[in-house]
Amino acid sequence: MRLFLLPISTRRTLIYCQRLNQQLSSELTYADKITSRAAATWVKWEKGNMKWQQTVTHYGNKAFKRIPFEEWGLKSIPPLSARKEAEELQGNGKVEVIFPGQFVEENRVGDVLRRIGTERKGLHTKWMWWSIVGMPCMAPVALIPIIPNIPFFYLAFRAWSHWRALSGSKHLEYILDKSLYKSHPFPALDVLYTAGLMNKAPYNNAKSDLKDSRDVSTESSGQPSGLQKEKMLLQQWNGKLIAQALKVPELEVELERAIWQVEEALTTKEELRQEKKSIEAAAVDAEQETKR
Repeated sequence: MRLFLLPISTRRTLIYCQRLNQQLSSELTYADKITSRAAATWVKWEKGNMKWQQTVTHYGNKAFKRIPFEEWGLKSIPPLSARKEAEELQGNGKVEVIFPGQFVEENRVGDVLRRIGTERKGLHTKWMWWSIVGMPCMAPVALIPIIPNIPFFYLAFRAWSHWRALSGSKHLEYILDKSLYKSHPFPALDVLYTAGLMNKAPYNNAKSDLKDSRDVSTESSGQPSGLQKEKMLLQQWNGKLIAQALKVPELEVELERAIWQVEEALTTKEELRQEKKSIEAAAVDAEQETKR
C-alpha cells in the first residue's frame, strides 16, 4: 500500500491510503464484503425513483460530508490482520509515504504520521461504544411500517466507522513502530501547492513562484506553534489537480471534503474572533461612558 500525506492548512493534514494490490473477491474479509454491498446499495438508492430513497441519500450525503476528514483518512488504511502483519514483515518493500517536500519537512514525516495515528484514538473509542449502546434503543423504530430503521442503521454505520478508524490508526502505529515506511517527497505536489497559494484561480506558471511560497511552507511542516495564524494551503481547484497528478481519482473526494471542512472551521473561528473583539470594544466604550 501507499500513503499520501497532504497538508490542508498549516495545522491540519490529510492522510490517505492507496491499496496497490486489489484483493480478489474470494480474499475479501466479511467486513469488506458488507461494506461493498452497502456502498452499492447506497448508489442504487441515489439513482432510484422512490422519493424516500432520494431523501435519505440526500441528507445522508450531507451528514457524511460533516464526518471529520481525519476519520475518513484513517478509515482508508486497512485493518492489520495476522496475514498482513506477516506480509509486511517479510516483504522487501516498505510503505511509501508521498508528500510535498516544501510543505512537510522530511525529517518530521514520522512525527506527523504518529500524531495523526494517535490524536483521535480516545475519541473514536468513546463514540464507537456510545454508538453500540444506542443501537438497541433505536431497534423499536423498525416497527414503523414503510420506511427502514434509519436511526439504527446510522448508529451501526457510525460504530463501524469509528472501529475502522481505530483499526487504521493501529495499523499506522505498527508501521511506525517497525519502521516499515520510506519517505518520498514529490516535487509535482510542491508546484501544485504553490499554484494554490499564489493564485485563487487555476494557474499554469507555478514553478516561477515556488520560492515565494517558502514563507508559508515552513509553517506547515509538522505541528506549528499556536502563536502562528492558521492558513489554508489548498483550494478546491488545485485539490482536484493533485488527485489527477497522483493518478488517484478517489483522492479528489477526500480532498474536497477536507478543504471544505477546514475552510468552514477557519471561517467560524474568524467570526467568533470578530464577535469577541466587538464585545470587548463595546465593553471598553461602556466603561469610558460610565467614567464620564
